Amino acid sequence: MGKNFYEILGVQRNATDSEIKKAYKKLALKWHPDKNKSPGAEDKFKEISEAYDVLSDKEKREVFDKYGEEGLKGVPRSDNGSNVDFGGPGFTKTFVFTSGHARDTFARAFGDDDEFADIIGGLGGFSFLNDHRKTPGFRSGGSDHFMFDGFSPLKKKQKVQDPSIERDLTVTFEELSNGCTKKIKISRKVYDERGTFRKEEKILTVNVKPGWKTGTKITFPKEGDRKPGIIPADVVMIVKDKPHPLFTRDGSNNLIYTAKISLRDSLTGGQVEIPLLDGRKISLPLNEVVRPGYTSRIQEEGLPLPKNASKRADLIVKYDIQFPEDVSSVQRDILRDVLPS
Repeated sequence: MGKNFYEILGVQRNATDSEIKKAYKKLALKWHPDKNKSPGAEDKFKEISEAYDVLSDKEKREVFDKYGEEGLKGVPRSDNGSNVDFGGPGFTKTFVFTSGHARDTFARAFGDDDEFADIIGGLGGFSFLNDHRKTPGFRSGGSDHFMFDGFSPLKKKQKVQDPSIERDLTVTFEELSNGCTKKIKISRKVYDERGTFRKEEKILTVNVKPGWKTGTKITFPKEGDRKPGIIPADVVMIVKDKPHPLFTRDGSNNLIYTAKISLRDSLTGGQVEIPLLDGRKISLPLNEVVRPGYTSRIQEEGLPLPKNASKRADLIVKYDIQFPEDVSSVQRDILRDVLPS
């Protein structure tokens, strides 16, 4: 009795093409002799490849269903001595499935499938040679023969990657002052071969370094949706400053604070209280006339420098001079006498 190719692949006789291919891929990856070094792996791989070679081809499968394995290994002679397409008993043998054909079948099954490109590359990869050699083969009902050419290393087919997914990573100046750890929950879709999907959640951990600047990008490779044959997108977190009630920062990591002072203090001097990021306060003397655009600088009270977190930038104080809403006639006369024209 000949082989039962359906039993070899573990599928029903009414199995669909996709079910047959799926069963073959699973068994081929298990028994491929480049991966499985156990005794008998080569023979097992050859057997399942032969089964797939037959059942994945519509005409071969029809002949197998009608005549069994014997119908595939020969063609009958007609009265005039020429080969005809298929027949019943009394076949003339024309084709024996070999280990080379098994590897060729493997290449055809996997070579066009991006999802398994990395696996094929790891096993050496195979493809048809375009040397136009033909061997006595299995007729397809026309003049063409099925070709069982040699095989050669195959370049891995390049996968296409989904575009990067960008998300803001909002951080406070306090977090940037000392660094922190932030955990971000993402939701992604995991698709199967039928196109249906399930949702999956994952926590990404970001170790925020002291002094990171706005626009700093942190990339998590291939954390996007899972789709067959597609490289998942990279998830990119982009640092963004959370608005602070007191400070802004410039491109050099200097913190900027705007102090409100009266017109009198801007002219006559005084003291102004300046808050610092860590909650401390310092008193800053005004020893000269504060003009519009005037600034003061407090050394090393800014954010850490990204390339050297042991050093800090400065705190820059700007002044918002508060003018009185009204001046009496007496005050005007005094100012005219005191202020230069």
